[in-house]
Amino acid sequence: MAAVRAYLDYNASAPLLGRAREAVVAALDLAANPSSVHQEGRNARRLIEEARRQVAALVNAGKQHVVFTSGATEAATTLLTPEWRMGKADLRMGRLYVCAADHPCLLSGGRFAAEQVERIGVDGDGVLKLDELAAALAAHDKETGLALVAVHAANNETGVIQPIEEIAAVVRAAGGVLVLDAVQAAGRVSLDMSKPCADYLILSAHKIGGPKGVGAIVAAADLMMPKPLVSGGGQEKGHRGGTENLAGIAGFGAAAASALEAMPSISRIASLRDGFEAAIRDLVPDAVFFGRAAPRLANTSFFAIPGLKAETAQIAFDLAGVALSAGSACSSGKVGPSHVLAAMGVDEIQGALRVSIGQETSAQDLELFRSALEGIAARRAGGSRAA
Repeated sequence: MAAVRAYLDYNASAPLLGRAREAVVAALDLAANPSSVHQEGRNARRLIEEARRQVAALVNAGKQHVVFTSGATEAATTLLTPEWRMGKADLRMGRLYVCAADHPCLLSGGRFAAEQVERIGVDGDGVLKLDELAAALAAHDKETGLALVAVHAANNETGVIQPIEEIAAVVRAAGGVLVLDAVQAAGRVSLDMSKPCADYLILSAHKIGGPKGVGAIVAAADLMMPKPLVSGGGQEKGHRGGTENLAGIAGFGAAAASALEAMPSISRIASLRDGFEAAIRDLVPDAVFFGRAAPRLANTSFFAIPGLKAETAQIAFDLAGVALSAGSACSSGKVGPSHVLAAMGVDEIQGALRVSIGQETSAQDLELFRSALEGIAARRAGGSRAA
Protein backbone atom coordinates (compact mmCIF):
# COMPACT_ATOMS: atom_id res chain seq x y z
CA MET A 1 0.00 0.00 0.00
CA ALA A 2 1.17 3.55 -0.71
CA ALA A 3 2.34 5.58 2.27
CA VAL A 4 0.85 8.82 0.89
CA ARG A 5 -2.85 8.70 0.09
CA ALA A 6 -5.39 10.91 -1.65
CA TYR A 7 -9.01 10.76 -0.50
CA LEU A 8 -11.27 11.47 -3.50
CA ASP A 9 -14.57 10.02 -2.26
CA TYR A 10 -16.34 13.02 -0.72
CA ASN A 11 -19.76 12.02 -2.08
CA ALA A 12 -19.57 8.86 0.03
CA SER A 13 -18.47 10.76 3.11
CA ALA A 14 -16.48 13.96 3.57
CA PRO A 15 -13.59 14.00 6.07
CA LEU A 16 -14.56 15.37 9.47
CA LEU A 17 -13.74 19.08 9.59
CA GLY A 18 -11.62 20.35 12.45
CA ARG A 19 -14.34 22.81 13.42
CA ALA A 20 -16.91 20.01 13.57
CA ARG A 21 -14.56 17.81 15.59
CA GLU A 22 -14.10 20.58 18.15
CA ALA A 23 -17.87 21.02 18.43
CA VAL A 24 -18.36 17.28 18.94
CA VAL A 25 -15.71 17.08 21.67
CA ALA A 26 -17.10 20.12 23.47
CA ALA A 27 -20.61 18.61 23.41
CA LEU A 28 -19.33 15.31 24.77
CA ASP A 29 -18.24 17.14 27.90
CA LEU A 30 -21.85 18.11 28.64
CA ALA A 31 -23.42 15.33 30.69
CA ALA A 32 -26.93 16.77 30.88
CA ASN A 33 -30.02 15.76 28.94
CA PRO A 34 -31.14 18.65 26.66
CA SER A 35 -34.69 18.20 27.94
CA SER A 36 -33.71 18.82 31.56
CA VAL A 37 -34.75 22.18 32.99
CA HIS A 38 -31.71 22.77 35.22
CA GLN A 39 -28.77 24.89 34.13
CA GLU A 40 -26.79 21.97 32.76
CA GLY A 41 -29.78 20.87 30.69
CA ARG A 42 -30.30 24.40 29.41
CA ASN A 43 -26.64 24.56 28.35
CA ALA A 44 -27.10 21.37 26.32
CA ARG A 45 -30.32 22.76 24.82
CA ARG A 46 -28.49 25.92 23.75
CA LEU A 47 -26.03 23.82 21.75
CA ILE A 48 -28.86 22.12 19.90
CA GLU A 49 -30.65 25.37 19.14
CA GLU A 50 -27.43 26.98 17.89
CA ALA A 51 -26.88 23.98 15.59
CA ARG A 52 -30.49 24.26 14.43
CA ARG A 53 -29.83 27.88 13.51
CA GLN A 54 -26.62 26.96 11.65
CA VAL A 55 -28.26 24.18 9.65
CA ALA A 56 -31.22 26.42 8.79
CA ALA A 57 -28.86 29.16 7.62
CA LEU A 58 -27.21 26.82 5.13
CA VAL A 59 -30.49 26.57 3.20
CA ASN A 60 -31.98 29.95 4.26
CA ALA A 61 -34.80 28.41 6.26
CA GLY A 62 -36.38 29.23 9.59
CA LYS A 63 -34.61 27.41 12.41
CA GLN A 64 -37.99 26.38 13.84
CA HIS A 65 -38.49 24.27 10.72
CA VAL A 66 -35.43 22.04 11.24
CA VAL A 67 -36.03 18.54 12.66
CA PHE A 68 -32.93 16.51 13.54
CA THR A 69 -32.81 12.80 12.71
CA SER A 70 -30.25 9.98 12.81
CA GLY A 71 -29.41 10.59 9.16
CA ALA A 72 -30.79 11.10 5.67
CA THR A 73 -32.32 7.63 5.43
CA GLU A 74 -34.40 8.19 8.56
CA ALA A 75 -35.38 11.62 7.26
CA ALA A 76 -36.50 10.08 3.96
CA THR A 77 -38.43 7.28 5.65
CA THR A 78 -40.14 9.84 7.88
CA LEU A 79 -41.24 12.00 4.95
CA LEU A 80 -42.17 9.22 2.54
CA THR A 81 -45.40 8.14 4.19
CA PRO A 82 -49.08 8.27 3.22
CA GLU A 83 -49.99 9.44 6.73
CA TRP A 84 -49.62 13.18 7.45
CA ARG A 85 -51.12 15.77 9.76
CA MET A 86 -52.22 19.32 9.02
CA GLY A 87 -52.68 20.96 12.37
CA LYS A 88 -54.86 18.46 14.26
CA ALA A 89 -56.43 16.98 11.14
CA ASP A 90 -55.29 13.84 9.34
CA LEU A 91 -54.06 14.23 5.78
CA ARG A 92 -53.29 11.51 3.25
CA MET A 93 -50.78 11.21 0.42
CA GLY A 94 -52.31 8.95 -2.23
CA ARG A 95 -49.22 8.12 -4.27
CA LEU A 96 -45.46 8.63 -4.29
CA TYR A 97 -43.59 9.67 -7.43
CA VAL A 98 -39.80 9.21 -7.39
CA CYS A 99 -37.02 9.79 -9.91
CA ALA A 100 -35.64 6.58 -11.43
CA ALA A 101 -32.09 7.79 -10.68
CA ASP A 102 -32.82 8.66 -7.03
CA HIS A 103 -30.84 7.36 -4.07
CA PRO A 104 -32.13 3.98 -2.78
CA CYS A 105 -33.55 5.64 0.34
CA LEU A 106 -36.07 7.37 -1.93
CA LEU A 107 -36.50 4.53 -4.42
CA SER A 108 -37.45 2.19 -1.57
CA GLY A 109 -40.62 4.21 -1.13
CA GLY A 110 -40.31 4.70 2.61
CA ARG A 111 -43.60 3.77 4.26
CA PHE A 112 -45.58 3.55 1.01
CA ALA A 113 -46.67 0.17 -0.31
CA ALA A 114 -44.82 -0.86 -3.48
CA GLU A 115 -47.94 -0.45 -5.62
CA GLN A 116 -48.24 3.16 -4.46
CA VAL A 117 -44.81 4.14 -5.83
CA GLU A 118 -44.28 5.26 -9.42
CA ARG A 119 -40.88 5.95 -10.99
CA ILE A 120 -40.34 8.89 -13.35
CA GLY A 121 -37.65 8.45 -15.98
CA VAL A 122 -34.56 10.50 -16.78
CA ASP A 123 -32.95 11.40 -20.09
CA GLY A 124 -29.54 10.26 -21.29
CA ASP A 125 -27.82 12.82 -19.08
CA GLY A 126 -29.73 11.79 -15.97
CA VAL A 127 -32.09 14.79 -15.90
CA LEU A 128 -35.66 14.12 -14.78
CA LYS A 129 -38.16 14.09 -17.64
CA LEU A 130 -40.43 17.00 -16.74
CA ASP A 131 -43.06 16.06 -19.31
CA GLU A 132 -43.29 12.54 -17.87
CA LEU A 133 -43.64 13.96 -14.36
CA ALA A 134 -46.32 16.41 -15.49
CA ALA A 135 -48.26 13.64 -17.24
CA ALA A 136 -48.08 11.37 -14.20
CA LEU A 137 -49.31 14.12 -11.90
CA ALA A 138 -52.10 15.04 -14.32
CA ALA A 139 -53.27 11.43 -14.17
CA HIS A 140 -53.03 11.29 -10.39
CA ASP A 141 -56.24 10.24 -8.70
CA LYS A 142 -56.89 13.04 -6.22
CA GLU A 143 -59.54 10.93 -4.50
CA THR A 144 -56.70 8.82 -3.04
CA GLY A 145 -54.99 11.85 -1.52
CA LEU A 146 -52.30 14.32 -2.50
CA ALA A 147 -49.41 13.47 -4.83
CA LEU A 148 -46.05 13.28 -3.05
CA VAL A 149 -42.99 13.76 -5.27
CA ALA A 150 -39.46 12.90 -4.08
CA VAL A 151 -36.44 13.88 -6.18
CA HIS A 152 -32.71 14.31 -5.57
CA ALA A 153 -31.33 17.81 -6.07
CA ALA A 154 -27.99 16.43 -7.27
CA ASN A 155 -27.11 12.86 -8.15
CA ASN A 156 -24.63 11.10 -5.89
CA GLU A 157 -23.01 9.17 -8.78
CA THR A 158 -22.96 11.56 -11.74
CA GLY A 159 -23.22 14.87 -9.88
CA VAL A 160 -25.96 15.95 -12.29
CA ILE A 161 -28.06 18.78 -10.85
CA GLN A 162 -31.80 18.53 -11.37
CA PRO A 163 -33.83 21.54 -12.58
CA ILE A 164 -35.23 22.18 -9.11
CA GLU A 165 -37.26 25.28 -9.89
CA GLU A 166 -38.91 23.67 -12.92
CA ILE A 167 -39.71 20.51 -10.98
CA ALA A 168 -41.17 22.57 -8.14
CA ALA A 169 -43.33 24.51 -10.59
CA VAL A 170 -44.74 21.29 -12.09
CA VAL A 171 -45.49 19.85 -8.66
CA ARG A 172 -47.11 23.08 -7.42
CA ALA A 173 -49.28 23.33 -10.54
CA ALA A 174 -50.58 19.83 -9.84
CA GLY A 175 -51.25 20.60 -6.17
CA GLY A 176 -48.61 18.11 -5.04
CA VAL A 177 -45.98 18.11 -2.32
CA LEU A 178 -42.24 18.09 -3.13
CA VAL A 179 -39.53 16.41 -1.05
CA LEU A 180 -36.02 17.29 -2.21
CA ASP A 181 -33.09 15.07 -1.30
CA ALA A 182 -30.44 17.77 -0.88
CA VAL A 183 -27.79 15.50 0.66
CA GLN A 184 -25.27 15.96 -2.17
CA ALA A 185 -26.33 19.50 -3.07
CA ALA A 186 -26.07 21.14 0.35
CA GLY A 187 -22.95 23.28 0.59
CA ARG A 188 -22.23 22.75 -3.12
CA VAL A 189 -25.10 24.62 -4.77
CA SER A 190 -27.29 27.42 -3.48
CA LEU A 191 -30.46 26.22 -1.74
CA ASP A 192 -32.97 28.82 -0.57
CA MET A 193 -36.08 27.68 1.24
CA SER A 194 -37.41 31.24 1.32
CA LYS A 195 -38.07 31.00 -2.42
CA PRO A 196 -40.33 28.56 -4.30
CA CYS A 197 -38.13 25.50 -4.00
CA ALA A 198 -39.32 22.40 -2.20
CA ASP A 199 -41.72 21.77 0.64
CA TYR A 200 -39.15 19.63 2.49
CA LEU A 201 -35.39 19.11 2.26
CA ILE A 202 -33.34 16.13 3.42
CA LEU A 203 -29.82 16.84 4.72
CA SER A 204 -26.95 14.74 6.05
CA ALA A 205 -24.09 15.91 8.26
CA HIS A 206 -21.30 13.63 7.08
CA LYS A 207 -21.60 14.73 3.45
CA ILE A 208 -20.50 18.25 4.42
CA GLY A 209 -17.74 17.40 6.90
CA GLY A 210 -19.86 16.72 9.97
CA PRO A 211 -20.08 13.49 11.98
CA LYS A 212 -21.87 10.38 10.75
CA GLY A 213 -25.22 9.38 12.22
CA VAL A 214 -27.05 12.71 12.12
CA GLY A 215 -29.27 14.35 9.52
CA ALA A 216 -32.23 16.67 9.25
CA ILE A 217 -35.58 17.41 7.70
CA VAL A 218 -36.00 21.07 6.80
CA ALA A 219 -39.56 22.19 6.10
CA ALA A 220 -40.68 25.31 4.29
CA ALA A 221 -43.38 25.57 6.99
CA ASP A 222 -44.57 23.32 9.79
CA LEU A 223 -48.30 23.49 9.13
CA MET A 224 -48.22 20.10 7.42
CA MET A 225 -45.90 17.36 8.72
CA PRO A 226 -45.66 13.58 8.36
CA LYS A 227 -46.76 11.37 11.20
CA PRO A 228 -43.62 10.54 13.19
CA LEU A 229 -41.54 7.52 12.35
CA VAL A 230 -40.05 7.58 15.86
CA SER A 231 -42.45 8.42 18.68
CA GLY A 232 -41.40 9.05 22.23
CA GLY A 233 -41.04 11.88 24.69
CA GLY A 234 -42.03 14.72 22.39
CA GLN A 235 -38.53 15.85 21.35
CA GLU A 236 -38.21 17.90 18.15
CA LYS A 237 -41.71 19.29 18.72
CA GLY A 238 -43.06 15.76 18.61
CA HIS A 239 -41.75 15.12 15.10
CA ARG A 240 -38.93 12.80 16.20
CA GLY A 241 -38.87 11.18 19.62
CA GLY A 242 -35.78 10.19 21.60
CA THR A 243 -33.05 12.07 23.41
CA GLU A 244 -31.17 14.14 20.86
CA ASN A 245 -27.69 13.16 19.67
CA LEU A 246 -26.13 16.25 21.24
CA ALA A 247 -22.56 15.68 20.02
CA GLY A 248 -23.65 14.76 16.50
CA ILE A 249 -26.01 17.71 16.22
CA ALA A 250 -23.36 20.14 17.48
CA GLY A 251 -20.92 18.79 14.88
CA PHE A 252 -23.58 19.06 12.18
CA GLY A 253 -24.16 22.70 13.02
CA ALA A 254 -20.44 23.50 12.89
CA ALA A 255 -20.09 21.71 9.54
CA ALA A 256 -23.10 23.58 8.14
CA ALA A 257 -21.58 26.90 9.20
CA SER A 258 -18.28 25.95 7.53
CA ALA A 259 -20.07 24.85 4.36
CA LEU A 260 -21.93 28.14 4.12
CA GLU A 261 -18.72 30.13 4.57
CA ALA A 262 -16.96 28.03 1.91
CA MET A 263 -19.66 28.45 -0.76
CA PRO A 264 -17.85 31.36 -2.51
CA SER A 265 -14.85 29.09 -3.13
CA ILE A 266 -16.78 26.47 -5.11
CA SER A 267 -15.10 27.78 -8.28
CA ARG A 268 -11.76 26.47 -6.97
CA ILE A 269 -13.31 23.01 -6.64
CA ALA A 270 -14.62 23.23 -10.21
CA SER A 271 -11.16 24.19 -11.42
CA LEU A 272 -9.64 21.15 -9.71
CA ARG A 273 -12.28 18.88 -11.23
CA ASP A 274 -11.72 20.30 -14.70
CA GLY A 275 -8.00 19.68 -14.21
CA PHE A 276 -8.31 16.01 -13.37
CA GLU A 277 -10.89 15.49 -16.11
CA ALA A 278 -8.36 16.94 -18.56
CA ALA A 279 -5.79 14.47 -17.21
CA ILE A 280 -8.25 11.61 -17.76
CA ARG A 281 -8.87 12.66 -21.36
CA ASP A 282 -5.13 13.04 -21.94
CA LEU A 283 -4.18 9.63 -20.55
CA VAL A 284 -7.34 7.75 -21.60
CA PRO A 285 -8.62 9.45 -24.77
CA ASP A 286 -11.52 7.00 -25.10
CA ALA A 287 -12.77 7.53 -21.53
CA VAL A 288 -16.54 7.97 -21.35
CA PHE A 289 -17.94 10.68 -19.05
CA PHE A 290 -21.52 10.57 -17.79
CA GLY A 291 -23.75 13.61 -17.32
CA ARG A 292 -21.27 16.13 -18.69
CA ALA A 293 -23.85 17.71 -20.98
CA ALA A 294 -26.01 18.63 -17.98
CA PRO A 295 -25.27 20.98 -15.09
CA ARG A 296 -23.15 19.08 -12.55
CA LEU A 297 -21.80 19.53 -9.06
CA ALA A 298 -18.42 21.22 -9.21
CA ASN A 299 -16.83 18.39 -7.26
CA THR A 300 -17.99 15.27 -9.10
CA SER A 301 -16.86 13.27 -12.13
CA PHE A 302 -18.27 9.89 -13.18
CA PHE A 303 -16.47 8.11 -15.99
CA ALA A 304 -15.69 4.72 -17.52
CA ILE A 305 -12.50 3.33 -19.03
CA PRO A 306 -13.59 1.08 -21.92
CA GLY A 307 -12.34 -2.47 -21.63
CA LEU A 308 -11.44 -2.12 -17.96
CA LYS A 309 -13.68 -3.30 -15.14
CA ALA A 310 -14.44 -0.52 -12.66
CA GLU A 311 -13.78 -2.84 -9.71
CA THR A 312 -10.34 -3.71 -11.14
CA ALA A 313 -9.51 -0.04 -11.67
CA GLN A 314 -10.71 0.86 -8.16
CA ILE A 315 -8.39 -1.74 -6.62
CA ALA A 316 -5.48 -0.45 -8.72
CA PHE A 317 -6.16 3.12 -7.60
CA ASP A 318 -6.40 1.99 -3.97
CA LEU A 319 -3.05 0.21 -4.18
CA ALA A 320 -1.58 3.38 -5.64
CA GLY A 321 -2.88 5.39 -2.70
CA VAL A 322 -6.05 6.87 -4.21
CA ALA A 323 -9.49 6.35 -2.62
CA LEU A 324 -12.42 6.66 -5.04
CA SER A 325 -15.64 4.81 -5.78
CA ALA A 326 -16.63 2.31 -8.44
CA GLY A 327 -20.14 1.92 -9.78
CA SER A 328 -20.87 -0.99 -12.10
CA ALA A 329 -23.04 -0.67 -15.16
CA CYS A 330 -26.35 -2.46 -15.43
CA SER A 331 -25.21 -5.35 -17.60
CA SER A 332 -25.74 -9.05 -17.26
CA GLY A 333 -23.62 -10.88 -14.72
CA LYS A 334 -22.24 -7.75 -13.05
CA VAL A 335 -22.24 -7.35 -9.28
CA GLY A 336 -23.81 -4.18 -7.85
CA PRO A 337 -25.18 -2.64 -11.07
CA SER A 338 -25.62 1.13 -11.19
CA HIS A 339 -29.33 1.86 -11.33
CA VAL A 340 -28.41 5.45 -12.24
CA LEU A 341 -26.64 4.41 -15.45
CA ALA A 342 -29.44 1.95 -16.17
CA ALA A 343 -32.00 4.74 -15.86
CA MET A 344 -29.88 6.83 -18.25
CA GLY A 345 -29.96 4.01 -20.81
CA VAL A 346 -26.24 3.24 -20.51
CA ASP A 347 -25.11 -0.30 -21.23
CA GLU A 348 -22.25 -2.31 -22.67
CA ILE A 349 -19.64 -0.96 -20.30
CA GLN A 350 -17.92 -2.68 -17.41
CA GLY A 351 -18.65 -0.11 -14.77
CA ALA A 352 -17.78 3.46 -13.92
CA LEU A 353 -15.51 5.29 -11.51
CA ARG A 354 -16.50 8.29 -9.43
CA VAL A 355 -14.06 10.94 -8.29
CA SER A 356 -15.55 13.38 -5.79
CA ILE A 357 -13.53 16.10 -4.08
CA GLY A 358 -13.99 18.84 -1.49
CA GLN A 359 -12.59 21.90 0.21
CA GLU A 360 -9.63 20.00 1.65
CA THR A 361 -8.62 18.40 -1.66
CA SER A 362 -5.20 19.63 -2.78
CA ALA A 363 -3.31 19.80 -6.06
CA GLN A 364 -1.03 17.13 -4.62
CA ASP A 365 -4.01 14.81 -4.19
CA LEU A 366 -4.88 15.17 -7.84
CA GLU A 367 -1.27 14.71 -8.90
CA LEU A 368 -1.30 11.37 -7.09
CA PHE A 369 -4.52 10.55 -8.96
CA ARG A 370 -2.87 11.43 -12.28
CA SER A 371 0.18 9.31 -11.45
CA ALA A 372 -2.01 6.33 -10.55
CA LEU A 373 -4.09 6.74 -13.70
CA GLU A 374 -0.95 6.94 -15.80
CA GLY A 375 0.13 3.54 -14.48
CA ILE A 376 -3.32 2.05 -15.03
CA ALA A 377 -3.46 3.44 -18.58
CA ALA A 378 0.00 2.01 -19.36
CA ARG A 379 -0.96 -1.44 -18.10
CA ARG A 380 -4.22 -1.27 -20.07
CA ALA A 381 -2.32 -0.37 -23.25
CA GLY A 382 0.16 -3.19 -22.63
CA GLY A 383 -2.65 -5.65 -22.13
CA SER A 384 -4.29 -4.53 -25.35
CA ARG A 385 -1.07 -5.05 -27.33
CA ALA A 386 -0.59 -8.49 -25.77
CA ALA A 387 -4.10 -9.42 -26.79
